Amino acid sequence: MYKNVLVPVSFEADRNARQAMVIAQSIRDPDGKITLLHVMEHLPQYATEYLPPDHIDRAREDVASGLSALSAGVDNAEVVVVEGHSARTILDYADEVGTDCIVIASHRPGMQDYFLGSTAARVVRHAKCAVHVVR
Repeated sequence: MYKNVLVPVSFEADRNARQAMVIAQSIRDPDGKITLLHVMEHLPQYATEYLPPDHIDRAREDVASGLSALSAGVDNAEVVVVEGHSARTILDYADEVGTDCIVIASHRPGMQDYFLGSTAARVVRHAKCAVHVVR
């Protein structure tokens, strides 16, 4: 059983975040914690010029709301929204908070990433803790 489980969440249609939460709940210690983490990737400067000035704040609120819905009814669950590069930020966050296990959903890969999605593959390769991949 794990005391500190990290569930990185992507809201892309082919990711099974709900199943990742089911697994996270089943493998955590009864006193353990689950953190739902979403990484907002930086947009290129030329793209942000066409967006409203408060687009980042609104996106952060929408993401936090989605994460809160995923964690509804789950004891000792925390919602965290950060900015950065997906894989690197997930790995850095896991190290910072002492994560025991990362439960990450992966999409059905194409030939470019053959067995796992690119973010999931990087997390599996470089994590210092256990990683459970959900498809």
